[in-house]
Amino acid sequence: MTDHPQRPGPPAGRPLSTDEASAEAARLIHEAYRQEASAPMPTSYRDTTPVPAFGTAAPVAQPDSRIVPQWAAGVAVASIGVGAGITGLGCGAWLALQGLASVTLMGVLTVTLPLAALAAVITTAGTALARARSASTTNVYKGTVVQRTEITATARGLLSRSNIER
Repeated sequence: MTDHPQRPGPPAGRPLSTDEASAEAARLIHEAYRQEASAPMPTSYRDTTPVPAFGTAAPVAQPDSRIVPQWAAGVAVASIGVGAGITGLGCGAWLALQGLASVTLMGVLTVTLPLAALAAVITTAGTALARARSASTTNVYKGTVVQRTEITATARGLLSRSNIER
């Protein structure tokens, strides 16, 4: 500790009155101006010595003691998952649109015409098989035929319906 010359100042141990505080402030301002006029004091200092890349001090453990709330960790994980999912969907949409952009009429016909021809052949074979397997039945009825048709209509409210009884 260095010793400073004794300056006149407020008495120690008690607070200053308003007059004493004003007098002390005026004295300090006057002293500062007087020192500045005699020898200007620097207001900054730049140390130009090079900083070593590493020092001689031993490394000190610096444990990580940050506490992350559980909800914040959950939000972070969910954000990463949503971001990855959206990126996957975007890549899939891009690939699908690139595929659609490269489609030509010749490419569509090359793929679909053989499939359409195969479907026509299968349909024709199925129809021929169904006709060959079906038995021919002829029904002959003898007697009088009475045909009766009665129509009753109910129209109530918003909806109406007609019932045909035979």
